[in-house]
Amino acid sequence: MLKRKVLQKLEKWHKSERRKAPLLFGARQVGKTTAVREFARKHYKHFIEVNFVKQPIAIQAFDGELTTKTIITNLSAMGFGPFVKGETLVFFDEIQECPKARTAIKFLVEEHIYDFIESGSLLRINYKHVTSYPVGYEEQYNVYPMDFEEFLWARGVSIDVIDVLKSSYNRLVPVPEFIHKQISNYYREYLVVGGMPEAVQTFVQQPDFGEVVKVQQNIMMSYRADISNYAMEQAPLVKRVFDAIPSSLGKQDKRFVLADLEHGASRRKYEEPTQWLIDAGVAYYSFNTNALELPLEAVENRRLYKLYMVDTGLLCSQLLKSMQFKVLHGEIDINAGALTENYVACALSALNVSLHYYDKKSKLELDFVIADTNGVTLIEVKSGADYKKHASLNNAIANNSMKIDRAIVLSPNNIEQSNGIVYLPLYMAAMIVERDLAMK
Repeated sequence: MLKRKVLQKLEKWHKSERRKAPLLFGARQVGKTTAVREFARKHYKHFIEVNFVKQPIAIQAFDGELTTKTIITNLSAMGFGPFVKGETLVFFDEIQECPKARTAIKFLVEEHIYDFIESGSLLRINYKHVTSYPVGYEEQYNVYPMDFEEFLWARGVSIDVIDVLKSSYNRLVPVPEFIHKQISNYYREYLVVGGMPEAVQTFVQQPDFGEVVKVQQNIMMSYRADISNYAMEQAPLVKRVFDAIPSSLGKQDKRFVLADLEHGASRRKYEEPTQWLIDAGVAYYSFNTNALELPLEAVENRRLYKLYMVDTGLLCSQLLKSMQFKVLHGEIDINAGALTENYVACALSALNVSLHYYDKKSKLELDFVIADTNGVTLIEVKSGADYKKHASLNNAIANNSMKIDRAIVLSPNNIEQSNGIVYLPLYMAAMIVERDLAMK
């Protein structure tokens, strides 16, 4: 069983008074259902799983009064159970298919006879109307694909080794060279495998990249099926945007250009289809900013943006067929650059960071600009040996030094500092933000 950080959140909830119901949301196949099942196995004698997609008859259990007694009686009549007070966890999976169940959570939680957890993959896609949201009765957790630390856990790397990495980061001293090389190898594996739990489990059990790619391609097919089923009349445009993400990231500037989709394409035509992908959790926006000022949202240009895929492994499966071998053996080209930048975007997004990049008249460009404690953090992503060549970063520091808290270059190399710039291994991308979260 794969170890997941979302289980830590559920453990904390379980130790509290549990007056709210956890709501797990995120893209399909990121491991929400598996996490709940594992959690239930550990803590409850009875576990009732109601999947409103696989068992649509369960929707009828909410046609009457939205009271615990009525709903549980209806579910029992449908064969769900047993329901034992104080010993039962009820899991409403794919709850977006039953809006009344979402409304009923308020009353079910208030009566506190059983514990409830909700989950859904398309909760932000408003194709079904919820009459009354259970505000104050839900505790929302966004579940992402496995991050690099979770991948290391899956690969059997000990907590002691991970603590060495975190200590090196906190003290800004080089990681012991042997450990650095080993973790760098795992990082390259992660670029290819990604963090989709099924892909990781497949790789751990049998390190055959052919089998991993089959899993990844099936996931991509399921995403396209969701677009067909739920994007309605906008489905053709949503698919067009979705399928164009890999090629846009393969370009030098990685900016998503609507004119590449069709002649005369407009932001007005494609804004909602693109937002559909963001709301479904399968893509991330990074908006342009041409000023290093806080808040970044106030100076962003939403007409210029990049689009990243939710998982680097999925992106890799859509690029060149020989991509996996080249990445594993450190053969860097422009497509490997796309993977590294997408990896950093995923690492930051999983920590709820709003993504921005700096681009001023196409002459000065920085890969990521994020809000920090005392200004902004500038991040350059380098996948090759020229990691100390960063004219844009140097220029930004020279002209905006009072507004910059940190300047960071992520590269395959070990930790070092020079001229006010911190050089970090790419595998430490998430630690840039985790430091700030730990300080709050």
